[in-house]
Amino acid sequence: MQFEKSVELIETARKLMPGGVNSPVRAFQAVGGDPIYISSAKGAKLTDVDGNSYIDYVCSWGPLILGHSPTKVVATIQQAAMKGTSYGTPHEGEILLSKTIINMMPWMQMIRFVNSGTEASMSALRLARAATGRTKIIKFEGNYHGHVDYLLVQAGSGVATFGLPDSPGIPKEMSQHTLVARFNHLSDVESLFTEHGETIAAIIVEPVAGNIGVIPPTEGFLDGLRDITQQHGSLLIFDEVITGFRVSQGGASELYKIQPDLVCLGKIIGGGLPVGAYGGRRDLMEQIAPLGPVYQAGTLSGNPLAMAAGLTTLEELAPDLYLSLEQFGEVLEEGFRQIINECGVAAHVNRVGSMFSIFFTENPIEDPQSALTTDRKLYGRLFRALIRRGIYPPPSALESWFLSACHRESEVEQTLSAFSLALQEALLE
Repeated sequence: MQFEKSVELIETARKLMPGGVNSPVRAFQAVGGDPIYISSAKGAKLTDVDGNSYIDYVCSWGPLILGHSPTKVVATIQQAAMKGTSYGTPHEGEILLSKTIINMMPWMQMIRFVNSGTEASMSALRLARAATGRTKIIKFEGNYHGHVDYLLVQAGSGVATFGLPDSPGIPKEMSQHTLVARFNHLSDVESLFTEHGETIAAIIVEPVAGNIGVIPPTEGFLDGLRDITQQHGSLLIFDEVITGFRVSQGGASELYKIQPDLVCLGKIIGGGLPVGAYGGRRDLMEQIAPLGPVYQAGTLSGNPLAMAAGLTTLEELAPDLYLSLEQFGEVLEEGFRQIINECGVAAHVNRVGSMFSIFFTENPIEDPQSALTTDRKLYGRLFRALIRRGIYPPPSALESWFLSACHRESEVEQTLSAFSLALQEALLE
């Protein structure tokens, strides 16, 4: 493969933007080499500015469950754009998408749209603090809830990739009310409640950790969080920005049969356009302005293009689609494991539905601490070898791979063939 145009573009971009990118992981610093500039995408494939084609396992970091440029979604966006790109007023599209989400997550009674997952988590926690009259929150190591100052504490792949425990520019006062527990370690949460119980407003958690690689919840972990918060009068917030409508039609709350008090959404509900949302119990959501005193607003919230794209996407999410995603996910998982065993390398594949990760480490991965033991240098070599064979995995050992409805038998077979050769090459390099 040749990458002359991508190299030329990143050299220009580095003079204009920090690292030449608008999100750190895109800079390829975690895997080496220069980032690849994409010119178009369709189905399961990306095409770069040099004409190279790749089977994509990033899927815009999760939103593109239907694949790139699905015909119905593109047509919907075009039709919506002809009517106006932004109104700054109420419109029917907000109602239609709200009804659809609430029908798919029936425990949710009201919803408010925002513009990103960061806004959703920030707003949900503000509401939790107001509703409980308490100040402290519990988050988990390796869980990422956006770049909000008080949440950027031991916060997942972006920070872990660059070796930062948190970020400069955040005063200590901003994070003094953020308590941190180990994901999948219920005893940590119990200890924090023993010490701070009456001051803890909420627990916020990724029900499936997806920002430190994929780490499923251990048996009893989510149920334990639900029980503890109810015992102490705190709220349970599921950050389903990644898992919402990806791991099942009703997200992780449906998959694991847990009803949180509030949920944060994003990615898939925008059909590939920027969007976020938070919702939950009516008595909580009615405390949001203009009904209640908790203020939150956004000029582009409920954008008509994003509402239309999200609605069309959700309408396509039939049970057969999830069955297909599970089947192809299982084939990939088993194929990866077989190749790994044949190569004699220590590795583990974690998967929940259509999201998965490969960890190059001896021990099973059940928490972020064990995830951080993965051989990142080996992954970097594997990444580059896969790119050369037309496979585009996430450019970080600590990110999730994603399947779409467009990943079919031919893409899976090509991926496994490339993975076998790439892993052998990576081990010899």
